[in-house]
Amino acid sequence: MRPERQPVDPTTVDVSVRPAGPGDADALAGLFLDAREAAYPAMPRPVHPPEEVHRWMRGRLDEPACEVWLAERDGRPAGLLLLEDAWVHSLYVDPALLGQGIGSLLLELAKSRRPRRLGLWVFESNTPALRFYLHHGFVEVRRTDGSDNEEREPDVEMTWPDPASLAGLRSRIDDLDDQLAAVLGARAEVTALVQRLKPVPGHAGRDRAREAEIVERMARLAPGLGRERLRQIMDTVISESLDAAEHSQSPRPAPPPSRKDLR
Repeated sequence: MRPERQPVDPTTVDVSVRPAGPGDADALAGLFLDAREAAYPAMPRPVHPPEEVHRWMRGRLDEPACEVWLAERDGRPAGLLLLEDAWVHSLYVDPALLGQGIGSLLLELAKSRRPRRLGLWVFESNTPALRFYLHHGFVEVRRTDGSDNEEREPDVEMTWPDPASLAGLRSRIDDLDDQLAAVLGARAEVTALVQRLKPVPGHAGRDRAREAEIVERMARLAPGLGRERLRQIMDTVISESLDAAEHSQSPRPAPPPSRKDLR
């Protein structure tokens, strides 16, 4: 499913941005290659020949986990943005149009598409790009010797928003909440399976001694919460899981009688 068209920043009125399609693959690959060549030696040259870059770009346009956006000026490619999940894989601007706000426009689009978190990698030698991303609120996470990238050049992992900021901490809470929802769902499913094997299922068959053992174990793993809070939390989790199990196993109501039945 292709992303919908996004509004253009009014400060860049002569640039339009749209989702890229299969027919844009060669233009995007050409812009990528031109931008990388112009950035040398701040950025190393690509290790793949042009024909492989064109093939790779066509594949990105068919990949469901990718979003590819094309910025255009006067109908000609001006910049590209490639998002893979929560990562800015590629952001390049036509070398002749650098410094005109196109990169900023595309980066703000990336933030709007991934409002919780964005990550990216920058070559350590590419100091203009490092300054650009720092200016836009990204922070450095770590530096590597480049052994994991194709070019074998030292690079820098960056993220937005700052993990120590309010927005960054809230993003982390959102991630933890997502994990918590998945764990609670899985626990409820297992609870439902257990009820089928117990001689006395449901609330009547609750094993208070086992529940106390669960609380003690969790108190050792999360001492900051304390036993009493954990007891209340787990009492609610167990109660709601049992309710969900009973609801899922309850018989469906009988259908209303047909006219034939009423005769």
